[in-house]
Amino acid sequence: MTKTKAMGNKHFLSLNIVLACLIYILAGGCVSYNFTGGSIPPNIKTISIQSFYNQSGNGPPSMSLQLTEKFKSFYQNNTKLLIVKDNGDWKLEGMITKYYVQPIAPQANQTAGQTRLTITINASFIDELNNREFKKDFSFYADFAQTQSLSQVETELVNTILDQLVLMVFSETTSNW
Repeated sequence: MTKTKAMGNKHFLSLNIVLACLIYILAGGCVSYNFTGGSIPPNIKTISIQSFYNQSGNGPPSMSLQLTEKFKSFYQNNTKLLIVKDNGDWKLEGMITKYYVQPIAPQANQTAGQTRLTITINASFIDELNNREFKKDFSFYADFAQTQSLSQVETELVNTILDQLVLMVFSETTSNW
C-alpha cells in the first residue's frame, strides 16, 4: 500500500468517526425537539394545566373551558409530556383578562368598515425542575366585516383566537433552552 493511500484511509476513517460522534450527540442530545419549533428538556416528563378562568366579564360562557381544553389537547398532541392534575414538572395556569370588540377601518361616512374582536390572557408558567418561570400577557385579535354581527361570527373567531393564544404560550414555554 502506498503512503498516500494509507494517509487517505486514515483521513476517511477519522472523518467517519467524527460524523458518527456528531450523529450520536445530535440524536441523543440534551434537548428533545418537536414539530412545533420548540424544545423541551429531557428531564421534563409531566405538565399540570389548571383552568383558565374568564375574568374579562365578556365572551361566551364556555370560553374558559374551551381555552383550558385547547391547552391540554395541544400539549398532549404535540409533546411527549404526560398531563397530570397537579404538581407537574411544568405548571401552566392563567386567566382570560380582556374580551372586547372595537370598530376599525374608518370609512368616509364616519362608520367603521370592519370590527375587531380581541382576547387577552395572562399565563403563568413554572418549570419546577429547571428554575424557569414567567407571568405574561398574550393577546390576539380577528377582524370581521361591519355588515356582520358578533353573534354571527363569534364562535369561529373565538376558536381562531384561542388557537393562536395557545400557540403563543406554547412557543414561550418551549423557547430559550
